[in-house]
Parts: sequence; structure tokens; C-alpha cells
Amino acid sequence: TSVGTLAAFAIVCLSVIWLRRTHPEIPRQLTGPTGHHFQKAGVDVLVNGAPIVYLFNLPAFMICIILSCLLVVGVSESAKVNNVIVAIKMTVIIAFILICGWFVIQHFDTLKQNWDPFIPPATGDKGEFGWGGVFRAASIVFFAYIGFEAVSTAGQEAKDPKKDMPVGIIGSLVVCTILYILVSIVMTLIVNYKELNVPDPVAVAVDALGPQWAWFAQIIKAGAIIGLTSVVLVLMYGQTRIFYTMARDGLLPRVFATVHKKFKTPWVNTLAVGIITAFAAGFFDINVLGDMTSVGTLAAFAIVCLSVIWLRRTHPEIPRGFKVPLYPVLPALGIVACGA
Repeated sequence: TSVGTLAAFAIVCLSVIWLRRTHPEIPRQLTGPTGHHFQKAGVDVLVNGAPIVYLFNLPAFMICIILSCLLVVGVSESAKVNNVIVAIKMTVIIAFILICGWFVIQHFDTLKQNWDPFIPPATGDKGEFGWGGVFRAASIVFFAYIGFEAVSTAGQEAKDPKKDMPVGIIGSLVVCTILYILVSIVMTLIVNYKELNVPDPVAVAVDALGPQWAWFAQIIKAGAIIGLTSVVLVLMYGQTRIFYTMARDGLLPRVFATVHKKFKTPWVNTLAVGIITAFAAGFFDINVLGDMTSVGTLAAFAIVCLSVIWLRRTHPEIPRGFKVPLYPVLPALGIVACGA
């Protein structure tokens, strides 16, 4: 509320927009590798739901329902499950980078042609290859950086939020950025980028290693399924805490602040988030969900950057556990980048 209640409410609304779109988006991404497993086993499953043909994405729906029930049970239980999932995910990602990186080094003379040309020439269509395609891709890749700020919604459960929140957000951002880059490098060297525009690009990359690596391919595919689950869990947790805070402040009906007597969690809004997310993930097309995400996120981030400048000028006396480096240049660049 550093810039007023109205601005704070606007930011929350924008956050709700991208969270409501991101929640279903991740489960639908998750059903790519899930469907790949079923199809390999000769089982056809409903994983390509779309509003036009009214197909239903059953795996995405069930994932959201199960995770919402887990969140109702409690933060401690959810954190334990999330820690196990993240440990498995990190192990699989590092194994993918090391083994696929070794494969790339061994066959680099052959695989380097997948990077030729490094930036494919523009086709003439807006945003298709060339530098226009690079900038268009950057706006899409931005989706990968959504969710880190959800750490801040756990401030009430943190022992020392002034110290823990900045370290958690910045630390996770740095680690994930490094992993994103390394995974992208090995994937685009092993397989030509034209073959990766599929729901399960990691599966395509590991399959390209050859039949002798079939066992490793199964581990990677299972890890991709498990790893995306943690993303859904964190985003749903963040949304429930936003609704809880809004309801407690009188910006939403008080029922959303109702805490379960046994589990001590906001169970009403948790179930509401889970049900809405489940149906959106089940029926909406993944491209529609992705396209509806970025606008609200960029606008919210721009307002946050503006709030940093505003708060420094209007309330310089407030104690700060973390100071933005390169102020005011960095917040100003953030506003310009989000607005562009």
C-alpha cells in the first residue's frame, strides 16, 4: 500500500489475472510429458482439451484437485512434499545437463550444425525469426520467470521475512536462470530447434540420444512430470495467501479468510482456487492460457518498480531489510522493460 489502497488493489487484481492464467497453464504443460508416457504405453488419454472442440484434459484437472487438497491439509505438509519434489527435480535437471552436455561434447562436430545459422533469417512475417523473432521469443521466455515473487506470499510463515524473502527470491532467480541457459544450450544442440515446438521438448531431446540411453530418457521424462508439479503447488499456495490477505483487509468477502479449525489453513479460498484452476486447466487451450498471462504480469511488475521509487521519495525513514541496487536506475529500467 505504499502508493495507496487503490494502486495496491490494482496490483493485486493484475496478480490475480496472471496467477489465474498461470495455474492452468502449468498443469497443461505437465500433461505433455504425461501424455508422452501414456502414448508410449499404447494408452490414449485426453490431454489436448480446447474450448472449441470441448475435449477435457483429465491429468491437468486431477493434478489441480490433488494439490489443492494438499494445501488444505497444511503448509508444513505441503512444504515437505514440495521439498522432496524440488530435490528430485534438481537431481534430474543436473543429470540432464551433465549427461547431455557430455553427449554434445562427444559429437560437437556433428551437432554444431543445429546452431547454423545461430539466428535464422527473418521470413518476412512479423516476429518470425530474425531479430524480431528474438524479441518475440523474449516476451514468451518471460513466462519462465513468473512465480519467483510468490515467495513473498509466505512472509507470515518465515522466521525472518526481512532477510529470508530477498535471499529466497534473488537466490532462486539466479540459480534458475543458470539452469535455464544450460538446458537450452544442450537441448538446441542435440535437436534442431524446429523439432522442439512440441508439448514435450525434453522428451524429444533425450530420445535423440539413442536407444542405449532409453533408461535415462524414462528418468528425465518422469522428472519433468514431477518437477512441474512443484511449480503448480507454489503458485496455488501464493494465490490462496493473496485471497486470504485481501479478505482480511476487507477487499474480498470475509469467507475467503476463514481458517480451518484443525489444519489452520484458509480452506475455503484454497478449495475455490483449486476448483477454478482445475476446470480452466481441463478445458482451456494451452496457447490461449499462455497469451493471457504476460499482460497482467508485466503491468504488475511495472507498478512494483514504480512503487520502489515512490516509497523511497515519500517515506525515506522506513527501515529496509533490503535495498535495491543501482537505485533509481534499476527500477526505471524495469518500468521501461515491462512497458515495452
